[in-house]
Amino acid sequence: MTKNIKIFNTLSGKKDTLKTLKSKKVTLFVCGPTVYDFFHIGNAKTAIVFDCFAKYLKSQDYEVFYLQNITDIDDKIIMRAREKGVPPKDLAKAFENEYFKNMKALQVNSVTKYAKATNYIPEIISQIERLQSKGYAYDLDDGIYFDISKFKNYGKLSGRTVLQAEDSMSRIDYSKNKKNRGDFCLWKFSVPDEPSWKAPFGAGRPGWHIEDTTITEKFFGPQYDIHGGGRDLIFPHHEAEITQMESISGKKPMAKFWMHTGFLTTNGQKMSKSLGNYVTIDDFLKRHPYTHLRFWVAKNLWHSPIDYSESAMIETKMALEKIEEFLRKLKNIKKLDKIQDKSVEKSLKKIETEFYKNLADDFNTPKAFAVLFEFIKETNKLLDQNLVDKKNAGLIYKFFEQINGIFNVLDFKKLKTSNVPSEVLELVKVRENHRIAKEWQQADQVRQEIEKYGFLVDDTKDGAVIKKI
Repeated sequence: MTKNIKIFNTLSGKKDTLKTLKSKKVTLFVCGPTVYDFFHIGNAKTAIVFDCFAKYLKSQDYEVFYLQNITDIDDKIIMRAREKGVPPKDLAKAFENEYFKNMKALQVNSVTKYAKATNYIPEIISQIERLQSKGYAYDLDDGIYFDISKFKNYGKLSGRTVLQAEDSMSRIDYSKNKKNRGDFCLWKFSVPDEPSWKAPFGAGRPGWHIEDTTITEKFFGPQYDIHGGGRDLIFPHHEAEITQMESISGKKPMAKFWMHTGFLTTNGQKMSKSLGNYVTIDDFLKRHPYTHLRFWVAKNLWHSPIDYSESAMIETKMALEKIEEFLRKLKNIKKLDKIQDKSVEKSLKKIETEFYKNLADDFNTPKAFAVLFEFIKETNKLLDQNLVDKKNAGLIYKFFEQINGIFNVLDFKKLKTSNVPSEVLELVKVRENHRIAKEWQQADQVRQEIEKYGFLVDDTKDGAVIKKI
């Protein structure tokens, strides 16, 4: 277990040591989906990052309560339902089910509780009443607004109070009578043919920002450990959440750590529905297994942007095949005699230390996987010399199973049912010796023998990769 875990905190602008409100317990809230449309792999990126991060914390003996909201009432839902000619409630339910289907397909399964906004209307009303009583809210014809001039620290998360190009531009509350340009709506008064709920201050529906603070207060209270989401939500959404909750409670910070994932781009542009440059999760999974998306996301730094392309998926596939082939070799080792060479044991202890050390340093997965591939490269050399016995092979295999418990990028069931016969492994070694000696004709003859067993050999800079035909 790593003693000190550091993560980049948007609130402080630097890497901070993770110190939780309660020892060995983590309260984590991540902004969930607005259920009005199919979900794309940009949405999946944030879901995968926090799924892996939550599992990493659990691997370090933390008890994690991972809470995620479902926005099932919103302007976008109402507009889309109107276009489709269906009730907003039905549309939201259909896409909520679609989201859960996608998460199951991607093996995102670390969320402790999904909380739908419409299940907490009484609590939302309570928060608005408390804001009114403290003088933070005012009424206009169309709704109740928060007066940001009353909150001295407005802008402390983002360092600003006005919109910029990268912000979440949709769902900005426009009203010509607002006191301040940045004031946001807490409650939208009822209009014909739109969902509404009764409230002491007038029938209507909640604004976007108040849904999240209500849900986190319900489960965590006014303060908790980590708030996560995409970086496009920093302003105004997350800024508004801080403003609401800290105004109500008088306690700060609302969340000690703020983690924002980098954009998923395509051709350098943020993937989004508004730009129409997105790939749905369903479409991706028709072309690639879920492990490829998880690994592609996982091997990149969580708060950096990554650019999607089919060539990136080919590289990801090849990288995973290297790991799978390495694990197949380990499973096929039959040598029971303990080998005197201690380099394997030392190398394994070193890689375990370095791997988790990198994860503890801002969840630096690129560095962690880099040392993992270097370990594979060096151990492959020992495997070719028959210097790895069954015991050490088992320890290495177990270590990779532990890693997969965090990242879920390997299908171990598939690995167990597709072991390469020992005869093929021996032929691969023979072929490699011919290649080293530049005996190309003999190497090609051995390759043909391998193919008779139903396998192909790809030569890479890290060694031969065996594939089933």
